[in-house]
Amino acid sequence: MLEKNNIHNDETVEEEHVEEEQVHSEEVQNEETEEKINPEEPTDESAQDEKEDVRDEESTDTDEKSDDEVAKLTARIQELEAQIEEKENRLLRLQADFDNYRKRTRSEMDSFNKYKSHDLALELLNSIDNFERALQTEAQTEEGKAILEGMEMVYKSILSAFEKEGIKPIEAVGQEFDPKYHHAVMQDQNENYDSNIVTEELRKGYMIKDRVLRPSMVKVNQ
Repeated sequence: MLEKNNIHNDETVEEEHVEEEQVHSEEVQNEETEEKINPEEPTDESAQDEKEDVRDEESTDTDEKSDDEVAKLTARIQELEAQIEEKENRLLRLQADFDNYRKRTRSEMDSFNKYKSHDLALELLNSIDNFERALQTEAQTEEGKAILEGMEMVYKSILSAFEKEGIKPIEAVGQEFDPKYHHAVMQDQNENYDSNIVTEELRKGYMIKDRVLRPSMVKVNQ
């Protein structure tokens, strides 16, 4: 009877031991399952701060890159604006130079057309002087008078051609001396004239339009 009780007790102990092992095994399996289903996540504050620092650094890098790009674009815009301004100034200078050239050329052409007979007339003045001196002589014969009449006709025709080109003699005798039109070579003491008045014309002067072709050579009263 005692042996049966012992055997029964041993079986009971073994069953309890088996139950404990099963319980332990189930707990281990539950823990592994929980680890697989709910892996442990870091909750440390330092880890969170590191994440925030990384985000801040990334944001700072982005801002710095953006500022650099803006600065580069601004510098490029200023450079292009400076180039445009320089080209505009150069264009304005070229336009001004061209306008001045055009005005100067037009003025030169107008002057040329206005005084185109200047050089020819100046060369003919010596011939005019010779005609005038010759016409002051007195002819003693009919032949001499005929020659003088022919010379006078040529002289008048030259003066007529001069007048068509705007070439006219300068008034001298009885006029107040003006260095722009008169060239004084002698002084006179003539009571019939006031002081600084031209008393005699030694060589006739001429104007071509509004310009002096040759000043008159005169004698001026003191």
